[in-house]
Amino acid sequence: MKDVQNSVDNRRIQIRKAGIKNLRCPVIVLDKQKQSQQTIAAVDLFVDLPHHFKGTHMSRFVEILNQCRGKISVRAIDTILKAMLDRFHSETSHLAIRFPYFIEKAAPVSGEKSLMDYTCGFLASMERRRTRDRMDLIVEVVAPVTTLCPCSRAISREGAHNQRSWTTIQVRTRELVWLEDLIEMAEAAASAPLYALLKREDEKRVTEQAYANPRFAEDIVRAIAGRLRKDPRILWYKVETENLESIHNHNAFAQASGWTTGNRRRERRSAAAAQNKRGKDEVP
Repeated sequence: MKDVQNSVDNRRIQIRKAGIKNLRCPVIVLDKQKQSQQTIAAVDLFVDLPHHFKGTHMSRFVEILNQCRGKISVRAIDTILKAMLDRFHSETSHLAIRFPYFIEKAAPVSGEKSLMDYTCGFLASMERRRTRDRMDLIVEVVAPVTTLCPCSRAISREGAHNQRSWTTIQVRTRELVWLEDLIEMAEAAASAPLYALLKREDEKRVTEQAYANPRFAEDIVRAIAGRLRKDPRILWYKVETENLESIHNHNAFAQASGWTTGNRRRERRSAAAAQNKRGKDEVP
């Protein structure tokens, strides 16, 4: 049969990423308390496409992913990325896996237990080089939390506005960092954590906790970044918090990123390279 994807394209424009998005599949991920848990992931798979090819072969991505039989780990991610490089004869491959991750939490007063879900993921890429393939892996967690506005509390005689917020943490690591560890950092930096199940006595405790711990989006980002910078397991981090403001027609947002204490030299090199690029861009 005619292979249209392999036909020649004469526009000489290379595609950086071509592939499939949002393919759902069952996965097994590591669980700090229970060793592993089964969940459903949304998967993105891409490779670079040379300018002389019209398109890529979508079915091959699914074939490669099916070989893992739902068992997704760091080792499996490495295998998938290498398989894409080999199968597509490409120079780079990319993989993003995002999934709901469940943690059993006890309410602060009643002790009632329930499952709380968080969105977690692995964002990976691989570059083919002469000596060896180079892999880059980012671990991501998105934790919903409660924030109470410090300004509102300071200027109001009664109460203060509070809202749900989303805190996203991305890290590159030297060794295994549990998803639970990153989620704990997000919740500890907020005004209060969220729970799936709360009785009246629990609601009282959580709202009073939030009132006693007002936090701007900037406060949360700085608190988490401060912990990550001192963590010997972490190489690089990016932290974002977005407050879904309850009395404003906009969201509040803050972000911080950088290399950790042991990687300051790399951070300086990156800053120098960025400055050099800006200088070149400004030349008429």
